[in-house]
Amino acid sequence: MSVFGKFFSKEKKESLDLGLQKSNESFFGKLGKLLIGKSTVDDEMLDQLEEILISSDVGVDTTLKIVKRIQDRVANDKYLGSSELDQILKEEVAALLTENNSENENYFEPDVKPYVLMVVGVNGVGKTTTIGKLSAQYKKNGKRVVLGAADTFRAAAVDQLKLWGERNGVPVISKGMNTDPSAVAYETVQKGVEQQADVIIIDTAGRLHTKTNLMNELSKIKRSIEKVLPGAPHDVLLVLDGSTGQNAVIQAREFTKATEVSCLAITKLDGTAKGGVVIGISDEFKIPVKYIGVGEKVDDLQLFNKAEFVDSLFKKVSSKK
Repeated sequence: MSVFGKFFSKEKKESLDLGLQKSNESFFGKLGKLLIGKSTVDDEMLDQLEEILISSDVGVDTTLKIVKRIQDRVANDKYLGSSELDQILKEEVAALLTENNSENENYFEPDVKPYVLMVVGVNGVGKTTTIGKLSAQYKKNGKRVVLGAADTFRAAAVDQLKLWGERNGVPVISKGMNTDPSAVAYETVQKGVEQQADVIIIDTAGRLHTKTNLMNELSKIKRSIEKVLPGAPHDVLLVLDGSTGQNAVIQAREFTKATEVSCLAITKLDGTAKGGVVIGISDEFKIPVKYIGVGEKVDDLQLFNKAEFVDSLFKKVSSKK
């Protein structure tokens, strides 16, 4: 049962199950084959489990940690059978997500007003689409939203954000292409305060060609925001494309060096069998995963719930027990 109540309905759980289906079938299909004809968990089985986890983009370090935990469980519990391996794996992954600060919170009810969210990430990960979907969901929950088009290096990004604004009935502050992103951010927060907005979301350019330029640009944007509203931005959301697997991990490393990322959105999980990357990213960076994208619809950008996520990943294997 979800802790989100109306924010995590039966329909959303079904959407999550469907969105993670490819990961479920690939990752745990391999696990099912591993268990066939085996009665004990031995070193050979653990080695094969390690290969399955790594091939599913969980990451080497996180995989070794999970396998070690299972190895300890087997030894301590005098566990002999292989039939419970999927359940043990499910428990250890859930425990890992809990330890890594991926706790459930209701991010559609921010504690401060206006709540300022700065969004970062490379081009093509679904950053602007994520902002559009977030603004739609905030608006549906009765919040006043203002968007800032501070990705001024791509006309497409500015135009796309304006389209989302029109679609959702949300004002978009834009100065067009090739203008100072920090000036856009400044004016966005200023307008948001004047209009008594509940939520202000600012898009930024997704360039990683040099880390120094990225760091300077994002730092300047943050300083501009804080001049208008001390303490803002309240969150820096890094958007990652889950379908790129370990490339998403590399991007996370670069952005966490360039700015103080406080939360993550992992998109496009419905089009990939690499859902395990969520586990690896959470474990490596110890940054809360706030949102996951599991489909094209607005509501398919979901609040991340570790219990529901792990349940959906293991749903097929667990149902066979």
